Amino acid sequence: MAGKRQIVECVPNFSEGRDKAVIKQITDEIEATEGVKLLDVDPGEATNRTVVTFVGTPEAVCEAAFKAVRKAGEVIDMRRHHGAHPRIGATDVLPIVPVSGITLEECAELARKLAGRIAAELRIPCYCYEAAALKPERRNLAVCRKGEYEAIAERIMDPAEQPDFGARPYDEDVARTGCTVVGARDFLIAVNFNLNTTSTRRANAIAFDVREKGRPERTGNPITGQIKRDADGNPIMRPGTLKATKAIGWFIKEYGIAQVSMNITDINQTPLHVAFDEVCRCAQARGLRVTGTEIVGLVPERTLTEAGKYFLRKQQRSTGIPKEDIIGIAVKSLGLDDLRPFNPKEKVIEYLLESESQAPEKLTDLSVKGFADETLRESPAPGGGSVSAYMGALGASLATMVANLSAHKPGWDDRWEEFSRWADRGVELETELLHLVNEDTEAFNRIMAAFSMPKNTDEDKRARSEAIQKATLFAAQIPLETMKKATEVFAICKAMVADGNPNSVSDAGVGALAARAAVMGAGLNVKINAASLKDKAQADSLTGEAERLMAEADKAEKEIMEMVEQVIKR
Repeated sequence: MAGKRQIVECVPNFSEGRDKAVIKQITDEIEATEGVKLLDVDPGEATNRTVVTFVGTPEAVCEAAFKAVRKAGEVIDMRRHHGAHPRIGATDVLPIVPVSGITLEECAELARKLAGRIAAELRIPCYCYEAAALKPERRNLAVCRKGEYEAIAERIMDPAEQPDFGARPYDEDVARTGCTVVGARDFLIAVNFNLNTTSTRRANAIAFDVREKGRPERTGNPITGQIKRDADGNPIMRPGTLKATKAIGWFIKEYGIAQVSMNITDINQTPLHVAFDEVCRCAQARGLRVTGTEIVGLVPERTLTEAGKYFLRKQQRSTGIPKEDIIGIAVKSLGLDDLRPFNPKEKVIEYLLESESQAPEKLTDLSVKGFADETLRESPAPGGGSVSAYMGALGASLATMVANLSAHKPGWDDRWEEFSRWADRGVELETELLHLVNEDTEAFNRIMAAFSMPKNTDEDKRARSEAIQKATLFAAQIPLETMKKATEVFAICKAMVADGNPNSVSDAGVGALAARAAVMGAGLNVKINAASLKDKAQADSLTGEAERLMAEADKAEKEIMEMVEQVIKR
């Protein structure tokens, strides 16, 4: 089965913020790359710098970034660049940021490969920073950018200062493009916490309470007293309570309120919901209240799902519910709709990418009637394999429903975590089985595509035969995976019959029946496809595994149904 889709964000900064035609030439390269979506272009005249944000699959993002760096090197001449912001090249910094399905370490490896490619193919020297740094001190961007563009000629061949990729004698090409600093960093969330006050001073006090940097220690009066300093004359700081955060207080005339404005630079150290609770605590200690939250820009889906689950756990409620419901809890708990309606489809990166997808409608996107109607048509797909997977998903859903009803049953409050764990597993199985609904039809389509291949020459025939066998093997493996996942549903059904809400025991029983139907139906699909395999040893292995799972399902369903009958007769 396919893993979770990998999505990364890229936020390059280009050393041109005034000439819109030049900026557009660069962003056109990004938009022309398949698999990416341009989210934001933010030019600054005083800084003479443009910050661009785009997202997509890792391969597509790296390709778009490469093309953008190439174009920037062609249309920006650093010999004539002047601006208020520190810079070292036409493409100054190029961070790759994990969004979903990918780790920071994997993004760091992508960044290093990209830096190597830029240096080799475009002859633009590159430093690597933050998580991609090849030298510990170069994690700090300021170290990579030391002396800025003007120092490149001196640094480029100095063994201690030269770029990580592309070091060579200073020439007119380097003079034109400068260097680029490529790296990987965690996702940054910009967020404002709304306060029931107009006082910037009070908002600043809360910001200083929580931000990692904290506030200066003072003698006597904490506001007007003299700042304490160390032996080197530096202010002695009292750290705030939240790691990886920067914050200030300000007044927003548009809303008529003060806010604590925060950047969370590492959402693994300080998730949004943790920051929210801590700002609420500090506000309350100062006689104020947080009325809501304003997310600036976009967030990964996990930021909201983690928040929703956090608040559900605080309520001692099951977290094994649909993702949409979890996000709804997050929106209400964080007050994301305090100032204006909050639409996850417009604020969650993954959803924006989905809205751009031109992929055909999936079976699981259909209504119940639509799925049934699509099945009854004369086309052979969807067929028994997809229906079996859907039966398994329904079995998982029913078992999960009983777990959720049990978690919220009056008098059973001390058991909510027990049932929530079962519900979480049920949601996982439902998701996996729904994925297999689509995969089974895709498997059939692969077989049909293989049979449609040309067979004019001996080479054509050989390639066609190999493709048919490969597609047939896949068509046997997918229902076998359905069998394995549907078999796991029995454990949840059995636990709910034995220990769950007795008023819903029949639902758990129907879940077991659906799971058995899924296993038996998928088993038939394994057998019919395995019979067409030329590799008989492989075919026998697949068939043997299917028969074992069918016998296991038959036994499990009978045992659960006997338990159901006993509970009903009590």
